[in-house]
Amino acid sequence: MLATTICGIELRNPVLAASGTFGYGIEFAELLDLNRLGGIVTKGLSRRPIAGNPPPRLWHTTGGMLNSVGLQNVGVEAFIEKKLPLLRKYATPVFANVFGFEEEEYADVIGALEKADGIAAYELNVSCPNTKRGGISFSSDPTVLSELIRRVRPIAKRPLIVKLSPNVGRIEPFAKAAEEAGADAISLVNTFVSLAIDADTRAPRIGAGYGGLSGPAIKPLALRLVYEAARAVKIPVIGLGGIMNGEDAAEFLMAGASAVQVGTATFADPRAPLRVAEQLDRAMTKLQAEKIADLTGTFRLARSQ
Repeated sequence: MLATTICGIELRNPVLAASGTFGYGIEFAELLDLNRLGGIVTKGLSRRPIAGNPPPRLWHTTGGMLNSVGLQNVGVEAFIEKKLPLLRKYATPVFANVFGFEEEEYADVIGALEKADGIAAYELNVSCPNTKRGGISFSSDPTVLSELIRRVRPIAKRPLIVKLSPNVGRIEPFAKAAEEAGADAISLVNTFVSLAIDADTRAPRIGAGYGGLSGPAIKPLALRLVYEAARAVKIPVIGLGGIMNGEDAAEFLMAGASAVQVGTATFADPRAPLRVAEQLDRAMTKLQAEKIADLTGTFRLARSQ
């Protein structure tokens, strides 16, 4: 019932472990059966290792969490040498999350990954500042986003998924720009830029100042953005943002997603992606859905559009 495909990739179930909350995947091997996951999205990979932001990096807030890890990672070469061989022992598809601060960095990372076995697809994190454009985020200008995708598209022989930011006025122009530039799918949403203040010290709760808000607090916003993006494009959509249980996952599918990712819930329960998949299976029986496609895109607002 749960088996599905996305971008031609066969998934045991449509629930993936999201980037940034599941390490490189292999760290969780002693806590759950990785072969039962729909997919693993790795921590963001950069051309060179990055140490990350100063602490504190996490702050729990009402209904969610702020984080500013700062894209800490071992770098693409160390990932290929030390992490990927261990991941290849499992049947679960691995989606390599990729980022950079200029187009060439994205191209270099994908170019390195293209030489390695064991990767199903790439997920581009485009919420990074473009240092060649004065710090403007790749995700905040459709033209800049298109240029990035067109730069890496010829290099990526595997499916290319673009992870969109919610920190924009309208999501449709960015979804369309990604599709037209050659993306095979889009995933959304990344975290919302937020701020937490310590009233006693009048200082930020996060070492870097601003942080990214995730968790149940953002779910209604993420659902709206997934719904709007899915109606704007013909390529598959992967939905994420505050998914804590199977019913949440079903709602994202109804909004137009073909698969989902579970992130923040994993901090409280490392088995969250498996639990969500099990609950989704029961929810589908209740909803009389025999396959994922029976749910995808079935929601419509009451008023005609």
